[in-house]
Amino acid sequence: MSMPSPRPPHGAAPAAPEVTPGTGPDTTAGHGAAATRAPETPAAGLRFPPGFTWGAATSAYQVEGAAKEDGRGESIWDTFSRTPGRTRNGDTGDVAADHYHRYAEDLDLMRDIGLGSYRFSISWPRVQADGTGAPNQRGLDFYRRLVDGLHERGIAPMATLFHWDLPQALQDAGGWESRDVALRFADYAEIVFRALGDRVPVWLTVNEPKTVVQNGYLVGHHAPGRQDPAAAYLVAHHLLLAHGLAVAAHRAAGAGRIGPALNLHPCYPADDSPAAARAARIHDGYENRLYLDPVLTGRYPQDVLDDLGGDSRLARGIRDGDLAAIAAPVDLLAVQYYTPYYVTADGTTLPRWPTSQAAWQQIHPDGMYDILTRVTRDYGPVPLTVTENGLPTPDTLGADGTVDDAGRVSFLRDHLAAAHRAIADGVPLESYHVWSLLDNFEWDAGYDERWGLVHVDYQTQRRVLKRSAHWYRRVIAANGI
Repeated sequence: MSMPSPRPPHGAAPAAPEVTPGTGPDTTAGHGAAATRAPETPAAGLRFPPGFTWGAATSAYQVEGAAKEDGRGESIWDTFSRTPGRTRNGDTGDVAADHYHRYAEDLDLMRDIGLGSYRFSISWPRVQADGTGAPNQRGLDFYRRLVDGLHERGIAPMATLFHWDLPQALQDAGGWESRDVALRFADYAEIVFRALGDRVPVWLTVNEPKTVVQNGYLVGHHAPGRQDPAAAYLVAHHLLLAHGLAVAAHRAAGAGRIGPALNLHPCYPADDSPAAARAARIHDGYENRLYLDPVLTGRYPQDVLDDLGGDSRLARGIRDGDLAAIAAPVDLLAVQYYTPYYVTADGTTLPRWPTSQAAWQQIHPDGMYDILTRVTRDYGPVPLTVTENGLPTPDTLGADGTVDDAGRVSFLRDHLAAAHRAIADGVPLESYHVWSLLDNFEWDAGYDERWGLVHVDYQTQRRVLKRSAHWYRRVIAANGI
C-alpha cells in the first residue's frame, strides 16, 4: 500500500514504536473535541450520490512482479529490497502477486466485485529502463492491454505515473535531489500520455511525495534508504515540481483529468494547552500544508520555511517559475487516509485509538470526515477522490476455502460512513478506492501484512475473494452501506 510515515516529521521525536501513527492536518479550534470523542456508529441505509464511483487500488511494484522481463529496468525498490536487512524476511517484489502475467484473471475479479474504477500505477522503469530515452514498447503494450481489458469489463482506468519505483539509473545520477529528475519525469509523462492518454480518463501524477520524503530520506526505511534531513525537503520540492511539469505535459496532450495523490491525516493537539496547539500546527505544516499549499495556492507554508531556515536546501532550491508550475490548475485531488496524529506540546506524538496490525495505524474513522472537510474548507471545492483507505488484518484461508476478514469489513463500513457524512456536509467527493485490491508486497514489511480484498496464496498465486470483497460487492450494488 501507500504507507504513511510511521515517524513524526522534522523537529519531532518519535513516538513509541508500537503505536507511532501517520500524518495529518486540522489543527483549528474545536478539534480537541473531535480527538476525544468515540468514532460514530454508522447509521443503516446510507446511500451515496448517484454517479458515485466505487473502486480499488494497487501499485506496480507491489503487485506486478516480472521484475526482469520484457525490457523492464531496475528500480530503487529492486535495489533496496534485495539489500540484506532492508525488508522483513528479505522479501522483494520480484514476483509479488504476479499481476503482470495474471492481469486478465485479476480484471475478471474486479468485474465480479463490481468495481467501477481501478487505480493502478505505471512502472517508470518498465516504460524507460533507465528513466530516459526511447520508450520500451513491450512495457507500454502491457499497460495498453491492461487498460483495454478494463474498458472491456466496464471499469474506468485511473493511472498513477509515479508510485515510488524510480529507475535506479536516475537514482545513481542524483535521484530526487537532482532537479534534472523532475525534467526527466516530464519526458516520461509525455510518453505515457501519448501512448495511453485517450484511454485513461483520470491521471494521478505523483503518489504520496511526503512518504518518499519522510520514509525514504528522514527515517530511511524505504528506498533509497537515506537519513538526510537537509536533502529531504529539496526532494519534496523536486517531487512537487515533477507533478507540475507532468500537469503541463498532460494539458499539451489533452488527455483526461489530472491531479496529485496526497496522504493526508488530521493532526490534533494532544491536550487543550496553547503549546500543544502550536506544536500541532507546525506538525500539520510538515505533514500536509507543505504539499497542499504549493499545489493549491502556489506557495509553501511560511511557518515551515521559517522552521527549516532561510538557508535550507528547500529554500535555495526554489527557482523563478517553480511555484507557478507546481500550482498549475488540477482537475481533482486524490486523498489517502489511514491514521491521525496527536501532538504534544514538545512535538512528540501520542496514541489515542486502537492500532491495526500495522503498528503505526490508529483506527479513527472520524479522521476521514475531518480531513475531507478540512481540505474543502481550507482550499475550496476542488473535486476529491479517495484513492487509498484500508488496513491489514491477519487473514488466513480457512479449511472451507474462505477468508473471514471481519475487521476489514468493520473498518471500511465505519470509514465509508464518515465519507458519507462529509459529502452530506458539502464535500465534493466523487469516488472511493479501497487499499488494496490484492494482498501484495507491503514495502519494508514484505509479505507479512495483508491489505487486500482478495487473498493471494504467494506459493501458488491462487486468488480467493475475502469476506470483505463479498461485502464490498453488496455496497457497490446498493451504492451505499
